Amino acid sequence: MWFKNLQIFQLTSPWTIGAEELDDLLAKQGFQPCGSSDMQSQGWLPPRENGGLVHTVNKQMLLRFGTEKKLLPASVINQFTKVKLAEIEEQQGYKPGKKQRKEVKEQVTDELLPRAFAVSSNTHVWIDPVHGWMVVDASSPAKTDDVFKWLLRSIPTLPVTSLRVARSPGEAMTNWLELDEAPAGFTVDQDTELTSTGENKSTVRYVKHTLEADDIRRHIKAGKRCTKLALTWNDKVSFVLTDTLAVKRVAALDVLKENSGNNAMDDDERFDSDFALMTGELDGLLTSLVAALGGIAPEA
Repeated sequence: MWFKNLQIFQLTSPWTIGAEELDDLLAKQGFQPCGSSDMQSQGWLPPRENGGLVHTVNKQMLLRFGTEKKLLPASVINQFTKVKLAEIEEQQGYKPGKKQRKEVKEQVTDELLPRAFAVSSNTHVWIDPVHGWMVVDASSPAKTDDVFKWLLRSIPTLPVTSLRVARSPGEAMTNWLELDEAPAGFTVDQDTELTSTGENKSTVRYVKHTLEADDIRRHIKAGKRCTKLALTWNDKVSFVLTDTLAVKRVAALDVLKENSGNNAMDDDERFDSDFALMTGELDGLLTSLVAALGGIAPEA
């Protein structure tokens, strides 16, 4: 298993919560499926089937946050509400008022909820007590905030903060493109996005396209700055770095897959092997990326 997105945080003090203690804390906010009248349910789930809420390999911890949401589109609610209101109007001889319409809509929603389909999604969290990382596999800040809200419910004194680096990612990426030179250990791939700093926010995107240095410099000279850049680290892991320091579209390259050597393993062994490989490589990637961005920013 590999994270596809990295929302990166750093531990602000040594991690002192053991796996068993953390499991007990998360259990208080464990996932329960939606009841008949629930629109959504969230909570902690075992990362591996038939396991605990905290899965540990080589001191690395893996958590899984689950969300179940009922699919009940507003258009469906409005359609049934319209029919119900028409019946009421015919019965009482005049149109229902604002308060009555609201009550009918709420009643219709309650009646439809038990019949609505539920869809599930999962978000994984990796805690690295050894190197001080906490990473959420989420594509958006909103989903990350949702996970952290539940983490803080379980661990009110969570010792973590957003990763802050000395150099702005947008400034650094723009400079790498302008100089046509990637930082040590990295190569620039064929996807990038440059956005104007002016009011119109005009944007140029390159997708699987050779980045010609002269063209890129022309856009930079015109006032555009790099907001997304595809990179590869050590010929092992490809990803897209954003100007908000999010790492997206993470993919292990063939050299890692070929060397994983897990063909003879059972599912549990393969899971642990993949997790150990992922955390080891991603720790190296994050360490190199922070160095390329000037290191951890000093506290203000």
